[in-house]
Amino acid sequence: MDLQAKAKNFPAMPGVYTFKDQDGKVLYVGKAKNLRNRVRSYFSPGNREQKAWTLRKYAADIDYVVTVTEVEALLLESHLIKKYRPRYNVRLKDDKDYPYIKLDLEEDYPRLEIVRKMKRDKARYFGPYPNAGVVNETVRLANKLFPLRTCGDWRNKPRPCLNFHIKRCLAPCQAKVSPEEYRQLLDQVIMFLEGKHQELLASLKARMEAAARELEFEMAAEIRDQIEALEKLAASQRIVSRQQWNLDVLAVGSDGGATAVNLLAVRGGKVLGNQFFVLEHAEPTQTDEAAAAFIRDYYGEITVIPREILVSDLPQGEDVLAAWLTEKAGRPVKLRVPQKGTKKRLLEMAAENLREQLHSRQRNEAESQSQGESIILQLKQVLGLEQPPRRVECYDISHIQGSDTVASMVVFEAGVPARSQYRRFKIRDLTGPDDFASMAQVLRRRFEAATEGKEGFRLLPDLVVVDGGKGQLSAAHKEMKNAGYADINIVSLAKREEEVFVPGQSAPLVIDKAEPALKLLQQLRDEAHRFAITYHRKLRTKNTLSSELDKIPGVGPARRTALLKAFGSLEKLREKDVAEIAAVPGIPWPVAEAIYRYFRKNK
Repeated sequence: MDLQAKAKNFPAMPGVYTFKDQDGKVLYVGKAKNLRNRVRSYFSPGNREQKAWTLRKYAADIDYVVTVTEVEALLLESHLIKKYRPRYNVRLKDDKDYPYIKLDLEEDYPRLEIVRKMKRDKARYFGPYPNAGVVNETVRLANKLFPLRTCGDWRNKPRPCLNFHIKRCLAPCQAKVSPEEYRQLLDQVIMFLEGKHQELLASLKARMEAAARELEFEMAAEIRDQIEALEKLAASQRIVSRQQWNLDVLAVGSDGGATAVNLLAVRGGKVLGNQFFVLEHAEPTQTDEAAAAFIRDYYGEITVIPREILVSDLPQGEDVLAAWLTEKAGRPVKLRVPQKGTKKRLLEMAAENLREQLHSRQRNEAESQSQGESIILQLKQVLGLEQPPRRVECYDISHIQGSDTVASMVVFEAGVPARSQYRRFKIRDLTGPDDFASMAQVLRRRFEAATEGKEGFRLLPDLVVVDGGKGQLSAAHKEMKNAGYADINIVSLAKREEEVFVPGQSAPLVIDKAEPALKLLQQLRDEAHRFAITYHRKLRTKNTLSSELDKIPGVGPARRTALLKAFGSLEKLREKDVAEIAAVPGIPWPVAEAIYRYFRKNK
């Protein structure tokens, strides 16, 4: 197909375009003010960008979708990138893994929850946070400052828990606080999580004075303690301006390998936090594209957007991004590069943090590579291999008495996990527990996929490790030979005595327990086991919930699917009252009552 000729017929309108390979897989998603001009520019003789050269080489087709405005194109581009995760788009690395704090305002007495995914519901989400440690500390502080409910199943408690007696909870389980009073507490929590500490302090001081005037001295003393704790927290934060600025500062840069963003969050004139994000598929010279990708992905997920975002490089399509941020925030949001004063110094601070983080990352990677290279050379020696096993694949089976049998494939390259290449399998057409047949099926499917050139299976391992003893090894080795891959090295690692078996030898290899090579094999096996059992639990939870729901009159396949989508597990569904269950689309009130009664009866 002549893609250049096809691009000439694209409309001169805003929209989104997608480059696809010969298998129909999306390689790249882009947005444009003028689709025809933008896509034709990829085929211009003067365009020598690496990305344009790559797409000209590998693309077999181009599609487009017209939108009314550029902001709509930006939103559609973001959706398609998340959906297809194209190989050549710059995007936040592992963007879905960053944790959030959730406050479900649909409940009468909500608690703070840590979640990994922001849903399109009426809950408030705060974050994303850079790691679990930061989000755990934030929740701990919030629960210490404000007596929120922390328990899950709170409606059926016969008496208040210890938290009530130490004034860490208002005991909604015993109706000792009204929903209206609890809502006032939530307003304070929201201000705390938004970083509006000065506003929160002013509100608390007003409440303390009002309580003192009403001679409610115990309540006034409790509020005083809250104020003191907040003031200590505020004193530990660095003040950068007396002007109560609310802004984010983004420094974008590269160490020649990774391209990353460092974000300083300034709220109320104080630096509240420093976060480091790595971007995928960004060239070192593409800082404007990297800035645009970060703003699109990061601010697309959060709910609280500051009035001003300082950047080291203006992003591509800054006017469209600013219009989108303004629309999302409901007020003007500016993107600008500061030239002088305190804001420029803030940007320099962010840039210095970015350089330090990149250097640290580079050092860690160099040390990891050096250690990994040393270990795979030892592994070559102890296993008697001809070449160092730079790519190692390990397989494990997981089931309970033969039900929901699954398998995992984990990959280590140069001695370190390559998580993007992990794969998982559902075992087909087997009844009962049969680890040998399960392992044989997995290896057969894996190497058949390699022969067919399927995405994710084209790279071949230098070494295959299977979890188990001689039986699993024999079954796996037979399938590899049948598939034409007998020349690939294979070993098994038995759990009980940590024995390593190789084909053709009845006795295990003698390897010192302290040998780093054996520890690498154990790490591989443990990672494969973790990955398999996580998948198995997910399937088992889904199947358990499905089978339980099938017992309830009025719950058919469509309603079961809606409940699975809404709650995800039996434990969460059990916690819900009738109104919450009836709020799920397609669940009428009588059916919600039947579900509620079923779980109370069978608790």
